[in-house]
Amino acid sequence: MGKFVINTDKAGKFRFNLKASNGQVILSSQGYATKASCTNGIESVKTNSQNDERFDRKTGKDGSTYFNLMATNGQVVGTSQMYSSPAAMENGIASIKTNAPDAPVEES
Repeated sequence: MGKFVINTDKAGKFRFNLKASNGQVILSSQGYATKASCTNGIESVKTNSQNDERFDRKTGKDGSTYFNLMATNGQVVGTSQMYSSPAAMENGIASIKTNAPDAPVEES
């Protein structure tokens, strides 16, 4: 089972990563000013990850693919890693749909 890991960056902002069961980061958040807003972001991922329309699929300048998970208000709640192919990106999205809803939250 995956898990959310909250950490604090060098600027003192709170960020979360959703990690798959193998420990690989499959979604990363923006920086949040407070831990409470970071936790709200995690709840947004848990909810929005179940709606395929919330995944905004993108192609980078180098041809690699990635996606943003969007909230209902249009804000980006998380960004994926870069993938080597559209099929690999779809596997990442499937992993988030599977792991996010019941993933526990830890602090590093």
